[in-house]
Amino acid sequence: MNNRAFLNWSSGKDAAYALYLLQQQNNSKVERLLTSVNQEYKRVSMHGVSLELVQRQAIALGLPLDVLYLPEKVSMEEYEIIVTAKLNSYQNQGIDKSVYGDILLEDLKYFREKQLASIGMQGIFPLWKRNTKELLLEMIDAGLKTIVICVNEQYLDKSFLGRIIDYRFLEDLPNNVDPCGENGEYHTFCFDGPMFFHSVDFSVGEVVYKTYPAPKIENDDNFKNYGFYFLDLT
Repeated sequence: MNNRAFLNWSSGKDAAYALYLLQQQNNSKVERLLTSVNQEYKRVSMHGVSLELVQRQAIALGLPLDVLYLPEKVSMEEYEIIVTAKLNSYQNQGIDKSVYGDILLEDLKYFREKQLASIGMQGIFPLWKRNTKELLLEMIDAGLKTIVICVNEQYLDKSFLGRIIDYRFLEDLPNNVDPCGENGEYHTFCFDGPMFFHSVDFSVGEVVYKTYPAPKIENDDNFKNYGFYFLDLT
């Protein structure tokens, strides 16, 4: 049975731990990383991590990195065309499994599996339906080193930026925040752990505030934009 796979690499803790679990289980072999970046800014979407740092992660992981360059305002149709072309190229190389770090979002998993099934590929979700508090503790105990690089101001204030995820971090999270940030409350950059051959060096830069349009609710004139704080790493 073909066990060749690629990993959708976001630069954060969930993707890193999904890789670690597969390495331990030895069922599927991750041969490549795939990262989507903004074509104009060369940064990972929502994480805001520069392509250069993602490339350094790939070197530290000992895996080749493939990059999808997405337009600033990419439509869903454009997105599916770009992604499907890359999936087809993997199939031509004999890689027919796609690994994700998703945990709880049913709609997202359904979308991914539907897209993969349309061309005969299979999705692998090593973290799926795990208890997120237990999972985060497991990541910490395994030696993952991650820094918070983005927070959604609806859930967390900017004081959480730059914090290393440890037991104290978990204790300080408000009750309405998923421990793993599965609802987009925060995003991370993973710089060390048992899946790395060596740690990834970086420096902490400035804090940037950005807003994004909130989903428009019919007959609701009070909707607001979503505000996010980003910590620039160099």
